[in-house]
Amino acid sequence: MPHTHYTTLISADNLAERLSAAPGSVLVFDCSFDLADPTAGERAYAAGHIAGAHYLHLDRDLSGAKNGKNGRHPLPERDALVDTLAAHGLKQQQQVVAYDAQGGGYAARLWWLLRWLGHDSVAVLDGGLQAWQGAGQQLETATPAAAARGDFKAAAPLAVTVDAQHVLANMKGGDHVVVDARAPDRYRGENETIDPVAGHIPGALNRFFRDNLTADGRFKSAHTLRDEFTAVIGQKQPEQVVLQCGSGVTACHNALAMEVAGLHGPALYAGSWSEWCADPSRPVATGPNP
Repeated sequence: MPHTHYTTLISADNLAERLSAAPGSVLVFDCSFDLADPTAGERAYAAGHIAGAHYLHLDRDLSGAKNGKNGRHPLPERDALVDTLAAHGLKQQQQVVAYDAQGGGYAARLWWLLRWLGHDSVAVLDGGLQAWQGAGQQLETATPAAAARGDFKAAAPLAVTVDAQHVLANMKGGDHVVVDARAPDRYRGENETIDPVAGHIPGALNRFFRDNLTADGRFKSAHTLRDEFTAVIGQKQPEQVVLQCGSGVTACHNALAMEVAGLHGPALYAGSWSEWCADPSRPVATGPNP
């Protein structure tokens, strides 16, 4: 009997059932992280994780080299990421499940990256580690045994990117709408503690990624997400949307929410605000949504 193919979200119950029935058919990655303490995710993983889950570190595994001009979490080289995932045992067409304990912001980065590599059998655990434990599932502390190398290879991208030049050129034409996933105060240019310049890309609209979640940390319904994103982007089509945040991480959460909502095809400006503000010639705006 073929297994269900998850491409956006998977519930804790469905993941538990899959791991019990066919453990080798799914590869689970713990992506927990804390921007203020880059070793916190690894420590949390060591303290307890879903059985068999492998840990991926945002800086080392899910980002590329920084040069001072390309943002805090530039995209990794495609070949390097393929190598990392294959080394963890990933096979062609294998179901991947990503989770964290931070509302899905880091797990969604892996979801987006795998789509960028042409792999659509990837889902985020809805509600994260909290939902897993809330469903009565146990955690373990043992690190999984070294996996046999998988045969994973990149294919044509299922996710689109744009660069800073594209965003800058679009300011005059206005063909695209930029949506910023950061908290409203950072978007407005208040309380900036991460990047050296406060503010946002002129013309960008704000959709805080945590607004994609209900109070229990699960994603809102597809219908609700569709209504809320449509209220932000107005008459623009999904493929006219450019998603960004501070460093290209939580923007992937908005990409996942749009995919859940059936709004397919937004682009990611991966460098995001941290890249944008590294060049003093680029314009900066402050204040609320226009």
